[in-house]
Amino acid sequence: MPIYEYRCEDCEQVTSVFLRSMRQEPPADQRCEHCDSTNLSRVMSQVARLKTSQDVVDEYGSPGEGGEYRDPRQIGQWVEQRFEEYGLDIPDDTRDMIDAAREGELPDSVSD
Repeated sequence: MPIYEYRCEDCEQVTSVFLRSMRQEPPADQRCEHCDSTNLSRVMSQVARLKTSQDVVDEYGSPGEGGEYRDPRQIGQWVEQRFEEYGLDIPDDTRDMIDAAREGELPDSVSD
């Protein structure tokens, strides 16, 4: 799914346009989502790379002797392993928290 980004020459904000296929052209009359201007110029999109499990271990190390983790992505992996060990299905709300942790976001109840 291609993403095109445009910088508004009026408000200097960036507007992203998501297209469903590589063959689809961005709209010719694209407007700034911030100020509704049509005075846009195309900019180079930033590139991001997700960390692998090995990247997280390399950066934060393996869990300590007490099993403590320093990165929320490791916490989610530990929870999944425990559910699997006990032969239990992961509840939807727990799955949501694990997915959020993989994005590097601690749930409020854990970070307080």
